[in-house]
Amino acid sequence: MAGRPAKTLTDDQRAQVEALAAYLTQEQIADYFGIARNTFIAIMEREPDISERYKRGKAKAIGAVAQGLIQQARNGDKVAAMFYLKTQAGWRETNQIDHTSSDGSMTPQTVERVIVKAENTDR
Repeated sequence: MAGRPAKTLTDDQRAQVEALAAYLTQEQIADYFGIARNTFIAIMEREPDISERYKRGKAKAIGAVAQGLIQQARNGDKVAAMFYLKTQAGWRETNQIDHTSSDGSMTPQTVERVIVKAENTDR
């Protein structure tokens, strides 16, 4: 007894995968094509070209957003600069609270916000 024939994408659908990947998840792309997510994943496993189109679409979208973020940081947007450094250079924020007062009691004296640069920035 033979199983169902493997589902494939039409040439038009194949051409759409890269553009759709910039905006949609695998599940959303599968819904768009009217197939189950696991079917779309199986197609990508069987057909490396589809998988490459999906990866290329995601990478292009990420690159475009990153390019905009870097431009904002270069133009003086401190939030963009901090976000970029936290996600790409390993920087992190920590809060340090000094719980001692001049008489030695446990009364908070100062709250300090510190940005710490990670030792290893090879990320």
